[in-house]
Amino acid sequence: MTKIDTRPRANTQDRMARLERLAAQLKGDAPCTIEGLALAHGVSRRTIARDLEIMREQGLPIEAERGRGGGVRLDANWGVGRLNLSYAESVDLLISLAVAEQMNSPLFLAQMGSVRRQLIGSFSRDKRRAVEGIKNRILIGAAASVTVQTSLEAPQKRVVQRLHQAFLSQKDMEITYRREDMSESERVIEPHYLLLNFPVWYVLAFDHLRQEPRTFRCDRILAATEGFETFKLAPLSAFEGALSGNNVI
Repeated sequence: MTKIDTRPRANTQDRMARLERLAAQLKGDAPCTIEGLALAHGVSRRTIARDLEIMREQGLPIEAERGRGGGVRLDANWGVGRLNLSYAESVDLLISLAVAEQMNSPLFLAQMGSVRRQLIGSFSRDKRRAVEGIKNRILIGAAASVTVQTSLEAPQKRVVQRLHQAFLSQKDMEITYRREDMSESERVIEPHYLLLNFPVWYVLAFDHLRQEPRTFRCDRILAATEGFETFKLAPLSAFEGALSGNNVI
């Protein structure tokens, strides 16, 4: 009787993504070992060895050093090659290009049109429409005052990630917010629009605590958790009070 192999097989997409990360990692200046790569990617040494063999078969010039350390690297003259971006990464890049364009920055934007066309061309029609809607929800205003810039703090990475996801998926958020007077409060907000008064980012949101639109400085959001309730996007006119300086907390 033939024994059926019930061991889970590596997901093809996961492996392809790991191969791309390995290529970029091996190109870096930091020394790499089989054991270190296995730990970094959460797989076995045998899996990493198999990945490296696949990469060699694809023509990548991987050099291995014999010995206990098992050092590996890519030839220093080799480039990572074509860049593959996920949908979320492509959306982020498109939005970044749109922000730079709206700021009328004259430097390093000569190829913006070409890059934008290639990115947009990689999306389906529905996704192109969705990306255009996201771009319209990002507003560029005047530069922040010196007083505001002086009080600016670097927002927490985890908060930025939660805000980013909630903004894109149009879901509410539970946040801990610190006001200008240093008092803190717990709120549930709907992140409808983002506003950049360079270099300060604000979120124009419906505040469930006050039951009205409010403007929150992103760097004053101390903690954030994405909720489960989706919201319908309100017209920008609903936030006229917040944009004019009222209800900024």
